[in-house]
Amino acid sequence: MVLSIFISSELLAQSTAKAKWYRYYDKNGVANISSTVSPEHLRHGYEALDRNMQVIRKNKPYDAKYEIRNAAEIQRKARQQSEDLKLKRAYGTSQVAVNKRNDMLKKITKQIAMTQQELKTVENDYLILKQDENKYIKKKKPVPSDLKNRIHYNIQNTQNIKTRIESLQTEYRNTQAEYDIIIKRLKNLE
Repeated sequence: MVLSIFISSELLAQSTAKAKWYRYYDKNGVANISSTVSPEHLRHGYEALDRNMQVIRKNKPYDAKYEIRNAAEIQRKARQQSEDLKLKRAYGTSQVAVNKRNDMLKKITKQIAMTQQELKTVENDYLILKQDENKYIKKKKPVPSDLKNRIHYNIQNTQNIKTRIESLQTEYRNTQAEYDIIIKRLKNLE
């Protein structure tokens, strides 16, 4: 019995929570009620009412001059709100974003470490190639073109690897900064 009363009161609350009527007061203070929102409702501000004529929410009057003056700010806020909702759908909570950031930064750190190891290997190869070149020079023999090409390729490869390391370091900083902003925005939504 008690359960059925509770369930019926819950159903009643849900059914009455939807707006059935809209009321605004004109300049003379006269209440005007209708089942739809008219331009007059917007101009004067209105109240959404349930079936029992109880106020569900109040809406302020629409001010066109305010809208025009503050259009850029209103658009910025709308964009921000839209982006915040996308972040909320994508991550759910700031902790999920923190975990995602940490995973991304770990991957980039591994890539940097592997690339630095590759750089050491290429630099060691360069030392060996230069030693071979010096042997030819000491013997006053011409350096073979194959060795010259390998040295040239090695120098280019070293530069490419250094550029890749710089790029990965930049990616690390950018990823960290991007996620810091995302985390901050998600924390503000929580």
